[in-house]
Amino acid sequence: MRALRRVRQTWGSVWCRAWEGNEHQRTAQRAEGTRNLHICSALVYRQNGAHADVLRLERMALPPVDKHCVRLKILAAPVNPADINMLQGTYPIRPPFPAVGGNEGVGEVIEVGSDVTSLSPGDWAIPVGAGFGTWRTEAVCDASDIIKVPKDISLLGAATIGVNPCTAYRMLHDFQPLRPGDTVIQNGANSAVGQAVIQIAAALGVKTICIIRDRPNQQEVVEDLLSMGADYVVTEETLKGSEMERIFQEVPRPKLGLNCVGGPYSGYLLSQLDHDGTLVTYGGMARKPLPVPAKALIFKNIHLRGFWLTMWKRDNRKGKHQHETPKLLGGILITTTFLHTRPIRPSQAAGHGGLPLRPPAVRPPVPPPVRPGAIWGLPARPGYDPVCPSAEACPPHVDLLWT
Repeated sequence: MRALRRVRQTWGSVWCRAWEGNEHQRTAQRAEGTRNLHICSALVYRQNGAHADVLRLERMALPPVDKHCVRLKILAAPVNPADINMLQGTYPIRPPFPAVGGNEGVGEVIEVGSDVTSLSPGDWAIPVGAGFGTWRTEAVCDASDIIKVPKDISLLGAATIGVNPCTAYRMLHDFQPLRPGDTVIQNGANSAVGQAVIQIAAALGVKTICIIRDRPNQQEVVEDLLSMGADYVVTEETLKGSEMERIFQEVPRPKLGLNCVGGPYSGYLLSQLDHDGTLVTYGGMARKPLPVPAKALIFKNIHLRGFWLTMWKRDNRKGKHQHETPKLLGGILITTTFLHTRPIRPSQAAGHGGLPLRPPAVRPPVPPPVRPGAIWGLPARPGYDPVCPSAEACPPHVDLLWT
């Protein structure tokens, strides 16, 4: 009897979870029969945890388009480390459940409310703030929550311009008055922010010293970064040697340092700064503390600052800087027209900004795994299967491509 009771309890628990997990499907199906309501597919999570455990592909009913709202068709959405942190519950922003993943992406305006004048059907737009939930096929939002971007840039560029390039732009403008000929030093140089820093700095006439980790394809990475405009590309071990002194015979010591890694080598980076220089930390990918040499603070008067683009947007969305976000994007687009491009090799897909695309060997189970570097929404190349559990689960224009 005890065994039978345990079996009944187990099956009862499984049935309850299945009923709860499918309730959203029944809601969407009922909404399909309601006039003027639209349905979207979305990657949804209802609790925090590992992405493979909590993400589910669901069908959701969209709210009606109010007079001050717009309806978007999401064209492409990237997967950034911050997106994974939000799924895990370790990011400072925690949207209420159920939540749709994705903070960044680009959508096409399909429908506008009667009071909306800033956007028109056919425009491209990106989210202004974090937590938008871009991993979906469509969305309805307030017109003030998105901003129009030009359609003459690449789809990949539009989908990824709102976070990493903006972070690079602000850090190059907000902490030190940089002039042509000045120097910036950064680690994580092959990251999306690092590549944007290289290109924007080159357009401004600012020299860049770029630090990368030792790796098997090191020469390939060095060539990529030099082709983007980097002046020097060195490894972390170089920071401890005499090679840096040779570099500083050719360019001035950097006034600005950018740190997204942390750990002991970030302390060596700090030591390379000039007097009254500033080290800006905007990430901690090594998950280790930043060591601060006392002599750098005492004898060089080095300043330590932090930067988080989400907080900058919150602080500047209203008041005298309320129009700064459009200026920010415009400044990036005007400053450099080659942002987010890199040399394309035979193994890379043409027409996708040079990012390499690799098909999975085996179709993943539901939900499809999401990791930094994937691009959601770009059409798959001929011969490449979309990363979806089935043809029915993913709409034809929404795929996950690995990079």
